[in-house]
Amino acid sequence: MINGKMLNVSISPHLRTTVTTRRIMLDVIIALCPALIASTVIFGLRALLLTLVSVAACVFFEYIMRKILKKNNTIGDLSAVVTGMLLAFNCPSGIPFWMIIAGDAFAIIIVKQCFGGIGQNFVNPAIAGRIFMLLSFGQMSKWTQPGAGFMNLGGVEALTGATPLAASAEELPTLTDMLIGMRGGCLGETCILAILAGGLYLVIRKVISPLIPCVYIGSVAVVMLIAGKGDFTYTAYQLLSGGLVLGAVFMATDYTTSPISKKGKVIFAIGCGLITCLIRLAGSLPEGVSYSIILMNIFTPLIERLTTPKPFGTPKKEKKAKEETA
Repeated sequence: MINGKMLNVSISPHLRTTVTTRRIMLDVIIALCPALIASTVIFGLRALLLTLVSVAACVFFEYIMRKILKKNNTIGDLSAVVTGMLLAFNCPSGIPFWMIIAGDAFAIIIVKQCFGGIGQNFVNPAIAGRIFMLLSFGQMSKWTQPGAGFMNLGGVEALTGATPLAASAEELPTLTDMLIGMRGGCLGETCILAILAGGLYLVIRKVISPLIPCVYIGSVAVVMLIAGKGDFTYTAYQLLSGGLVLGAVFMATDYTTSPISKKGKVIFAIGCGLITCLIRLAGSLPEGVSYSIILMNIFTPLIERLTTPKPFGTPKKEKKAKEETA
C-alpha cells in the first residue's frame, strides 16, 4: 500500500502491445512480394504458380494437422503462408509440383506441428523442408536459367545450368546481373535488390533487427576476402551468389529459432557466417546457407543460456556460495 492506495500485483508480461503474430506475418508476406514479382519476371509464370501451390499445401497441412491434434486452428496467423513462400523461394522454378508439396508436408507436419506448432519448432520449417528436398530429389540441383519465357509453365525441361557458385569463370554473369537476378538459382534468391527492398521494409516496420543480417553477411565478407587474398570481385560474387542474402534477411531472423539478446544474435550470425564459408570453401557442396542456419538453430538454446542477462538483483554464484557456507 502506497499513500493509502492498494497496488495490484500480477504476473508477467507487464508490457502490452497491439502487435500480433498475424500482423508480423503479414509484414513478412509484403516484404517477400518484391522477390516474388522479380522471380515471376525472371523465370516466368511457373515461379508464381509454384509459390501459390506451396502456400496452399502448407495451409492445407496445417489445417489438417490442427484438426487431427484437436487444437485451435492457426491458419489465420498466416505463418503457414510465410513457410510456403519461403520454401518455394528456396527451390528451382522447374521442379515438379508434387516435390514441393512433399517438402511442404515435411516442413509443416514434422518440423512445425509435431513439435507443438508456431513458436515451438526448434529449427526453421522452410529450411528443414528444403534440406529434406535436397537430400531426396536430384531435381533440386537442376537450376532454371533466365530466358525460358514469361509464359513458361514447364518443369525441369526448361533451360538449366550451373549457379554462379558452381560455374566456371567463363560462365559467370556480371555483378549487375547478379544484383538484378539474371542468373541461375532458386526462384527467390536471385534478385538481390528485391530481397534487400523487402529486408528494408521489415527493418522500417521493426519486424526484424538488421543486426543478424549485417553480421552474417559481414562475417562471410571478411572470411571470403581473406580466402580470396584481398580480391574484392571474388568476395562480391560470394556475397551475391546462392541464398546468402535471402537466408540472412528472411530465415536467420526467425523469432523462434534465433536468439533474443543482442550478444546472442551476434554469436548466432557469426556462427552462420563461419559455417557457410567452411562449407563453401572446404565442403563438397557449393552452397552452405541452409545447413549453417539450421545448425545454428540447434545451438540457439545454448546461446540463449550463455547470453541472456540475469534478472536485476540476482546474486552472483560466488557471493551466493560464500553466504551459504558462512
